Amino acid sequence: MRAMLRWTHSDMRTHRGEALFLVLATAGIVMCLLLAAALFGYATNPWQRVFTQANGAHVWLHTGAATDADALTGQEGVTAVAGPFPTASVAVASRGARASVELRGVAGRPEVGRPLLVSGRWLDPADRDGVVLETRLARALVAEPGDTLTLPGTARTLRVLGVADSAEPRYRPGERRGLIWAPPAAVPAPDGQVIGLRLSDPEDTGYAVQRAVTELGAGAIGEVATWQQARSEAQGDNRLLGQVLGLFGLGALLAAGLAVHGAISTRIRGHLRDIAVLKAIGFTPSQVVRVFLFQHLAYAVLGALAAAALTAGLGSRIPGRLGDAVGVWQGLPGQTGTLFAAPALAVLFIGATTGLAAWRAGRIPPVPLPRPAAAAGGRLSGAARRALGLRVPPALVLGWHRAFTRRPRTLATVGRLTLPLLLMVVALSAWTTIDRFHGEPERMGLPAALTVRADATLGEADTRALLERDPQVAAAYPGVEVAALVPGQTATIALRGLGTADAPYPYTLAEGRRAVDRDEAVAGQGLLDLLDVRVGDWVRMTVGDQPQVLHIVGRSLEPENAGRVITTSLETLRENDPALRPTLHQVRLDPGADPTVVAARLADAADGHLDAHTVTNPADGLSTLRGVVLGLIAILALIGLIELLTAIGGTVRESERDLLALKAIGLTPRQITAITVTATGCTALASVLLGTALGLPLAHWLIDAQGRSSGMGAGIAQGPPVALLVLLGAAAVLGAAAVAALPAARAARRRLADSLSAVA
Repeated sequence: MRAMLRWTHSDMRTHRGEALFLVLATAGIVMCLLLAAALFGYATNPWQRVFTQANGAHVWLHTGAATDADALTGQEGVTAVAGPFPTASVAVASRGARASVELRGVAGRPEVGRPLLVSGRWLDPADRDGVVLETRLARALVAEPGDTLTLPGTARTLRVLGVADSAEPRYRPGERRGLIWAPPAAVPAPDGQVIGLRLSDPEDTGYAVQRAVTELGAGAIGEVATWQQARSEAQGDNRLLGQVLGLFGLGALLAAGLAVHGAISTRIRGHLRDIAVLKAIGFTPSQVVRVFLFQHLAYAVLGALAAAALTAGLGSRIPGRLGDAVGVWQGLPGQTGTLFAAPALAVLFIGATTGLAAWRAGRIPPVPLPRPAAAAGGRLSGAARRALGLRVPPALVLGWHRAFTRRPRTLATVGRLTLPLLLMVVALSAWTTIDRFHGEPERMGLPAALTVRADATLGEADTRALLERDPQVAAAYPGVEVAALVPGQTATIALRGLGTADAPYPYTLAEGRRAVDRDEAVAGQGLLDLLDVRVGDWVRMTVGDQPQVLHIVGRSLEPENAGRVITTSLETLRENDPALRPTLHQVRLDPGADPTVVAARLADAADGHLDAHTVTNPADGLSTLRGVVLGLIAILALIGLIELLTAIGGTVRESERDLLALKAIGLTPRQITAITVTATGCTALASVLLGTALGLPLAHWLIDAQGRSSGMGAGIAQGPPVALLVLLGAAAVLGAAAVAALPAARAARRRLADSLSAVA
């Protein structure tokens, strides 16, 4: 045991830098895995907690005010019902912010879909103007208990009594109305009603909606909201961040395992004689294996424990969403198990790769085999001899020859170094895609910056004139958006009529062509997946009691409504309803215009009769991903450095036998150093080229796959700029050459006696 410890201690002193980098890389990998688990828990648990405590409804059906929704109470599979509650669509304003809301009349505290008070108190039946706001709406209005809300265009006001959480789909400015609970007397002229159904089998949601449509009639249901939709919206970007961290964490773990395997294999080749001596003095094969295994397991355990301790102790103090996620995750039931499972996974994987490499050390015979008399690199190739004949510097020719003549070993080194570089290219592609959403939103499905809605007192002509007078409005496209029931009547989609024949709406096409003729439309990926159709198919939907048949001629990038959007021209919708009038305008601004400033200016110019919202950019919630990408690149750089140090050490040790021959033919120490530096640089260059060639298509596939799963659709992936890829490659090659320079120079200046001992 003492001899094993002395060997381990000597090896650690010799490879201090490699040991430090391995510990840091392991710590970074384990932190990635733990943060990914925290984000997954943070994405799923809060909504699930609210749904459970609120006894949430699995389906919410919005119907006309005169519909007899009580008929749904006795349906098979329905265990409880919320409502029906009368509703009215109004606009409210507070502290300069304005929102479209659903004013819901509620008598008492519902047993199903019960709002969970966060602050303030519940409704008072005697207080006609006292209301409770849903949390996200209250945040958007900057409202809290005691504040007063105004209804633009009227003299009426509402007083906020409380703020409550709800498991229903969340408020989204310009897309989904907010929710305000009020006494029934506060809704004197309802324009609709809503009823919630709690089901015995939550997976039976689609069939339950079909039965409800059959019972009430096809034209009675205007909108359907399900628990799956609410859960997906609540998880939002947090789940995506968790997927990114988990994917890169596992990829980095694989890269680290391969780097450790390569380091041990190279070290064993360099210590064949020492290992043989250990066996000759009594070390058993298992003891030799344990020397390497325990040493690298100690590095892995140290890094894993450091990561677990940092995440548990300081994770909640990370600024932004990651810190919030860790804080919530630490209170979840399965947190302790995950805190041990992720480090254990990393340690076991590194231990497995270490054991495979160390097993070779156990097979080394006690009597070392003689070194081959021929040069390890073999004879010079014809190309190398011709290059020398053309007076190419010998250091460059011999360096290239040394790098690529040991094909199996060189391919293994290039492969291990390629993996972290490949993951870096994928990370940079994700960064570039997010930047494209911010810098060129019109190419990512966001041609309009504002959604403008005017109330009944402001006519279409006045609204258009108001928009055209603003100096920073480039174009305004009139339109209408309605909820439509899909075939089978199990869900609702957004049917939009935007633009006219003279001014078509500039949606971003990813497939097919634009809709130009009657009954033609473009659809988002989410709608194509929902209906299981493709570009070129005809689809039928129901708006109220009116059928609408459209021919899908293209697929557009649709960041809104999970891609469940079908868009046609305003004239096409008017064929079914000639009296249809625009209810909104999509506004495109001049380059450099601030949407928030323009929205406030338009609202002031309309004296409160116009509601302008900035279009939500899906990349706004992914700002945290930039910091994550930087951290991942740092971890991958550490892993690449470990592999680079291994390759340099192996090259230097293998060049010792050639040192006398190189000096004998007249090469100076500087030229001998250049041979090793060139060999390392060529290896790094091959890894950069291979990592870039494989990383770019992999990044496009991963990003587009995420786009398809989110409903937005493929076609959003953007590769890094060529200059950035060149900079990454140059940094890798020059960094490898710089790291190799010092050990190569030391080896080139060794005394002849030392060199003789190396080849003896």
